[in-house]
Amino acid sequence: MESLVFLVALVVLTLAVIAAGVKTVPQGYQWTVERFGRYRTTLMPGLNLIVPFIDSIGHKINVQEAVLEIPSQDVITKDNASVTVDGIVFFQVLQAARAAYEVQDLRTAVINMAMTNIRTAIGALDLDETLSKRDEINDRLLHVLDNATQPWGTKITRVELKDISPPDSVVKSMALQLTAERERRAAILAAEGVKQAAILKAEGEKQSQILAAEGRLSAANRDAEARERLATAEAEATRVVSKAVEDGNVQALNYFVAQKYVDALNQIGHSPNVRLMLMPMEMSSVVGAISGIAELTRNAKVGDGKVGDAT
Repeated sequence: MESLVFLVALVVLTLAVIAAGVKTVPQGYQWTVERFGRYRTTLMPGLNLIVPFIDSIGHKINVQEAVLEIPSQDVITKDNASVTVDGIVFFQVLQAARAAYEVQDLRTAVINMAMTNIRTAIGALDLDETLSKRDEINDRLLHVLDNATQPWGTKITRVELKDISPPDSVVKSMALQLTAERERRAAILAAEGVKQAAILKAEGEKQSQILAAEGRLSAANRDAEARERLATAEAEATRVVSKAVEDGNVQALNYFVAQKYVDALNQIGHSPNVRLMLMPMEMSSVVGAISGIAELTRNAKVGDGKVGDAT
């Protein structure tokens, strides 16, 4: 009977020793091992063995990436504007021993350091810069916090400001400023439209004047050409008549009389006061004279042609 009791006690003791010496660490955790109160080693995920009753588990450190909520706080900007700011910090423990023994409370330390650096970063900026340069503030906080937590075996992976809330009076002022800015842009656009319309109108008038001037120039050139041809014809007729007179044909002088006669009738016919015009009996003689002049002109041209052939 005593041997049975001893055997049972031995089995129980063996199981207790095995239970105290075999440790199973879950994935995502690292356990620190202490021997007589002093750090000895770190257990990785999986099955691990320690010295029973001598070694003990010190800290169970979560090495997964974690997120910390940064409480909202009132911050004074460079231009003495008060804003309420909060944020989040993502971090990961890389060395469990340092995170367990280099800092007393890692999460509290990271939160307080983040709040302090948020006040420092925003205090160096104006309100407008604080609202518009959020990415720059996040990058600055990430760099500062990451360097500060390296002795704790911790990596700061990301810092984000969630909300930056200025006071209601500042919000109202910003709304008024935005409305004024939009009205200013609308006025500028309207002025630009009027300017472009005036420019286009002036360009159109300029082109119209240029085309009109070109038309007048073309008409003047045609009139000059017509007058030149008429003068040439008059000179030719005068030459023919003069030659006929030299040849003894006195009737050729009637050409000048007929020309004046026709010009006078033309002026009478175009007069606005004329209602009825009676033609004189001598009109037939005028027509005969013109026909005679035409015959003289043809004869003169024929004579000129023969002379040219003889020479």
